[in-house]
Amino acid sequence: MSFFAVPTKEFDTNLFHMIGDEWLLICCYDKANNKTNLMTASWGGMGILWNKEVCFLFVRPQRYTHDLLEKQNRFSVCVLPEEHRKAHKVCGSQSGRNVDKVAVTGLHEAEFNGVKAVAESKFVLVVKQLYRDDLIKTGFLEETLLKNYPTDDFHTVYVCEIEKIFQKKDLNCTF
Repeated sequence: MSFFAVPTKEFDTNLFHMIGDEWLLICCYDKANNKTNLMTASWGGMGILWNKEVCFLFVRPQRYTHDLLEKQNRFSVCVLPEEHRKAHKVCGSQSGRNVDKVAVTGLHEAEFNGVKAVAESKFVLVVKQLYRDDLIKTGFLEETLLKNYPTDDFHTVYVCEIEKIFQKKDLNCTF
């Protein structure tokens, strides 16, 4: 496992493709059960907020990951290479309450700056929560978006400072 740190402002990738097509894995550590939980995410973004480099992620309240994020401030966001695409099916459809997703997917744990991550990742973002709040029905200005919430299970948005970005060394990217 060979990674190098990429300065945040030099992280030059197509974020729309990375988040919307490749997808992310939110990696949280469940201290009580001594296991890492992985959740597929395809809603989120990155930018500047409060003069900080941030990412923002959306997690529904019934997700196990939501419970874990409410208990910890630091975690990782990983991007897998295409050859591990099948892992997203497990991480996006099964609950970490019942399944050890790391074991089921055949992925391996790694640690980056004190947080758990996936060793097979091509990118690992180590993040720290700055803000979280629940989306509310009255905040939606476009009614058609409410079709995403037929049971009013509105996402919690997590705004996180990007502490460090790691890139796998053998990845062909230009910065």
